[in-house]
Amino acid sequence: MLASLIFEIVESMAEKAFTTADYKLFPSPRNLHAEVFVHQVFVPYPYTLIDLPSFYFKGRASLFAACRMADMKMGQLVTFDQEIDLAKFNNRFVPD
Repeated sequence: MLASLIFEIVESMAEKAFTTADYKLFPSPRNLHAEVFVHQVFVPYPYTLIDLPSFYFKGRASLFAACRMADMKMGQLVTFDQEIDLAKFNNRFVPD
């Protein structure tokens, strides 16, 4: 029973995945906005917990598990609709 439930969750996450020119993206289930915004940063730490609400951004932000197509590096893509939030993230983010 548990194995089938896990399979269903993984299967539904794979269905939501999509590919852009630069990344294969898997949306975080915690996203309030599942959009890819203009301002982006790739974080090469796939297992680091990134709690977007704790940054208190002025605009919208979204988080994706990501595979960078150029080198197949796994990580996370954080996107923002405001450039000031990108700068704030870059200044405050410290990987575990």
